[in-house]
Amino acid sequence: MSLPALVEPAAELSIDEVRRYSRHLIIPDVGMTGQKRLKNAKVLVIGAGGLGSPALLYLAAAGVGTLGIAEFDTVDESNLQRQVIHGVSDIDKPKGQSAKESIAEINPYVTVVLHTERLDNDNVFDVFRGYDLIVDGTDNFATRYMVNDAAYFLKIPYVWGSIYRFDGQASVFAPSMVDDAPCYRCLYPEPPPPGMVPSCAEGGVLGVLCASIGSIQVNEAIKLLTGIGDPLVGKLMIYDALEMEYRKLKVRKDPNCALCGEHATVTELIDYETFCGAISEDAAEAAADATISVVTLEHMLKEREEGTRDFVLIDVREPNEFEINRIPGSVLIPKGDFLNGSALEQLPSDKPIVLHCKSGVRSAECLAIVKGAGYADAVHVGGGVVAWVNQIDPSQPTY
Repeated sequence: MSLPALVEPAAELSIDEVRRYSRHLIIPDVGMTGQKRLKNAKVLVIGAGGLGSPALLYLAAAGVGTLGIAEFDTVDESNLQRQVIHGVSDIDKPKGQSAKESIAEINPYVTVVLHTERLDNDNVFDVFRGYDLIVDGTDNFATRYMVNDAAYFLKIPYVWGSIYRFDGQASVFAPSMVDDAPCYRCLYPEPPPPGMVPSCAEGGVLGVLCASIGSIQVNEAIKLLTGIGDPLVGKLMIYDALEMEYRKLKVRKDPNCALCGEHATVTELIDYETFCGAISEDAAEAAADATISVVTLEHMLKEREEGTRDFVLIDVREPNEFEINRIPGSVLIPKGDFLNGSALEQLPSDKPIVLHCKSGVRSAECLAIVKGAGYADAVHVGGGVVAWVNQIDPSQPTY
């Protein structure tokens, strides 16, 4: 079902623009009117990372007149495997500025507006206002729910995408355009339990998957802006890169949705960090008085070498992460073994236990399990291997 175009056509295209967009202009469904709509469109892309990179490149190439970029982070070397809008010379540069410069090389007719502050409840409405459409390239649940709620309150449709390892998803949430259209909360009423779904930084992502999902998002954006085709409203596209399989599922509006349902309970922005939770309550409670720094761990390891102290240091990351870098003297027991209980059989009962992971999230979850099993003399390392490499051993690679 085609929807009315979101944007009115611009007055005209210049001769240079006609030459540039000629391959669009000869498509009957797009034509001169569709291209003028793109020229007049204002699209906000949240994030200039894995999904935002291809989305921004193709939106710019397509001739979207104004592109907003909401991005506060800087370019890191580990980004370059998938964030193709950035290059080696952009490392340590603000991602928004790097993206703006790349867009200028692709299409100088595009106006770029940078929003360099971190999106939060205090600024999200001000950032979103004035845009016709939002393309969501965020990578955490708290921001996704905030984007969904803010877009709903402002009646701005948005295109959502998600990636993890070899799997991707995409959909369009546009309750303001279609009466019975679902929102993100209809699809995911509650966030997953803290620690159950690793981020891309923890679990990884196939670089080219970003292009696959990002291009789907742009395709949907163009359809919405120009009023052509059948957008993914009320549908969820699921992509499996290993099986090279696309599936499309129907998503219905939930009459009991907390946001867009008949008896909504979310009537304003909420505390999204608390709603989603970085770690579970049990993990937070366990880590409250049982977290040590990497500096403390370094002293403990020296004392262990001298024979004046004894403890077991356990790395709860995955084996492939253990191959990248490690804290010397650690033993690998992945988090999954703690979840299924098999790790407890490997723990000594006569030595203190020190747990660590990449950043401290997974080790806190494992710490709660260990303490719950009766191991009172257990701690975890705040900041994990990331802090170890940054503060103690910068000769090791990061990821």
